[in-house]
Amino acid sequence: MLNIQVIYISSNARDFHSWAAILNGNCIGNVHLQIEPNKKIKLLDAWVQPEYRRKGIYRRLWDTRWNFVQQHYKGYLSYAWCKPKSLPLAIEKGFNQGDNCVYVEKEI
Repeated sequence: MLNIQVIYISSNARDFHSWAAILNGNCIGNVHLQIEPNKKIKLLDAWVQPEYRRKGIYRRLWDTRWNFVQQHYKGYLSYAWCKPKSLPLAIEKGFNQGDNCVYVEKEI
């Protein structure tokens, strides 16, 4: 079992919150959220370095963020865009699946 520490990262943006997974002083993953008007919370990026994936770090970051939301933002609507691999965790937490979204990119 890895000795991971999840820490809150302060931001100058008052409506933006972040957490990082730290191992041996290095950031190996992070997760974010943004508070929006009309009592909405957008769950943003969640990322773990490839060599540390499938070790429960993503879930730990997700749960830390979710606990924060539940403690501080009762009555808000939270939403996120999920990749297929992260969708089961969102559904487990009670989110309803919406329409599919496909990522596209192009080098300029």
